[in-house]
Amino acid sequence: MADYQNELEAYEQQMPYNLEAEQSVLGAILIDPSNLSRVMGELTPDCFYRSQHREIFSIMFRMFSSGGVLDNITIFDEVINEHIFDSPETAKQYMVQLMEIVPSTANIEVYAKIVREKYYLRALIDASKEIIANATEGSGTANQLLDMAEQRIYDIRQGRSAEGLVRIDEVIIQSYDTLQKLSGEDKADYLGIPTGFDRLDTVITGLNKSDLLIIAARPAMGKTSFALNIASHVGKKSGKEVAIFSLEMSNDQLVSRLLSAEGQISSYNLRTGELTPDEWVRLASAAEILSRAEIYLSDTPNISVAEMKAKLRRQKNLGLVVIDYLQLMSTGRKDGNRVQEISEITRNLKIMAKELNVPVVTLSQLGRGPDSRTDHRPLLSDLRESGSIEQDADVVMFLYRDEYYNKETEDHNIAECIVAKNRHGEADTVKLAWDGQFTRFSNLELYRDEPQGY
Repeated sequence: MADYQNELEAYEQQMPYNLEAEQSVLGAILIDPSNLSRVMGELTPDCFYRSQHREIFSIMFRMFSSGGVLDNITIFDEVINEHIFDSPETAKQYMVQLMEIVPSTANIEVYAKIVREKYYLRALIDASKEIIANATEGSGTANQLLDMAEQRIYDIRQGRSAEGLVRIDEVIIQSYDTLQKLSGEDKADYLGIPTGFDRLDTVITGLNKSDLLIIAARPAMGKTSFALNIASHVGKKSGKEVAIFSLEMSNDQLVSRLLSAEGQISSYNLRTGELTPDEWVRLASAAEILSRAEIYLSDTPNISVAEMKAKLRRQKNLGLVVIDYLQLMSTGRKDGNRVQEISEITRNLKIMAKELNVPVVTLSQLGRGPDSRTDHRPLLSDLRESGSIEQDADVVMFLYRDEYYNKETEDHNIAECIVAKNRHGEADTVKLAWDGQFTRFSNLELYRDEPQGY
C-alpha cells in the first residue's frame, strides 16, 4: 500500500485536479450508496482525472442503472473483477482508504462541484492546445478555425465531452430522470414549448428541443406571419429567448408585422402611417408588450449556418430559432449546385438544433407543383427538388388557404396547417383562423367563439 501511495504522491500533476475531492466523492458513495443519486446530474466518469477513479465511478454508475445490489462489498468485488488495480489486496486497501478519507458524506455535492470545476479547466486546456495546433498548422480558413474554436468552448460550457462514446446505462439514467420530471409538478418546464396553437401542439407535442421544423408553402400563404405568430407567443409566454433571422425582410418590416398581429392593427395603416386614434392606443399597448418579450432580430442577408451559430452562442437563455427563409441562406459553395447546397444547409441546421438543444423553425418556399394539380394542397414530394429537407426535418408543415385558389370556397379566412411529417406522432391537418388584415393566425375555436376586435 505504501508503494501505491508513493506512486500517487509522486505522480506528475500537469493538469489541474483535486485528488482529495475525487476520493471523497467515491468514498461517500461507498459509505452510503444512496449518495450516488445526489451527484449523477453533476458528474460523469470523464470528470475524474485519475484513471482508477474514472473506472470506479463508471462501475458504480453501471451497477446503479442495472438495478443490482449496490454496497461497498459488491463494489469491491466488481473493482477486483475488473482488474483496476495491480492486485486484489491493493484494491481493497485503496477502497478502504477512500472511505476513511471522507470528511463528511453530507458534503458530497460540494466535493462533486470541485471535481466538475477541475474537469472544466482540463477541458479548456485541451481545447486551447487543439486551437493553437490548428491555427499554427493553418488547417482551414480563419472563419473555419473561429467556428471550430467557438464550438469547442460551447461544448465545454454544455458539459459535453469530446472523448469516446457514452454507455447506454448513462443515457438510461438520464431518460429515467427526464421521465420523472415529465411526471412531476413542473412537467410544463420539460415539455415542448407551446406554439400558441392548441390543436397543433397536440399533434406535434409542441416545439421540442433539438428539432428541425420546416414550414413550407407557396408564396402569399402566410408562412412568415405564421412563424412570427409562433415566435411572438414563445417570446411572451415561455421566458426563453427567441432569435429571428430574416433574410428577406428588414428588422423594421419584421417589427411592423409583429406589431400588426399583436395590436390587431391594419398592416396597411402601419405601412402608410394613417392610423386611427384607436389604433394608436393599440399600437402603444402592443409595443409595450413586445418590448418585454425576449425577442432578438437579425436581418443579415445571405447568412451561413456557421455565422448563425456564432451569434446564437452568445445568447444565455435561448429557447427558439426562426429562419426566414431556407433558400436565401448560403454555404459559400462555388460549384453552382443549388440542390447540394440546400442539402448541406438543412443538414447543418439539424446539427445546429442538436448542438444548441433548441427547436429550429425554418421557412421554405415551394415550387409550382401544387399550382398545377386539381388539389392544390402541398405534398412531401414537392420538397424533393430541394434536396434533403424532408430527410433532415423532424417535422414538416405545409400552409394552405383554399380561398387563394378558389374565391367561392366556404373556407373563408381559414388556413390549413398540414403536418405531413411528424417524428413525434401521426401526420394530421390542423385548421386555423387567418386574418390577413392583421397578418395573424389564431386558434379556429377562439376565432369563432369570441367577438372580433382587440
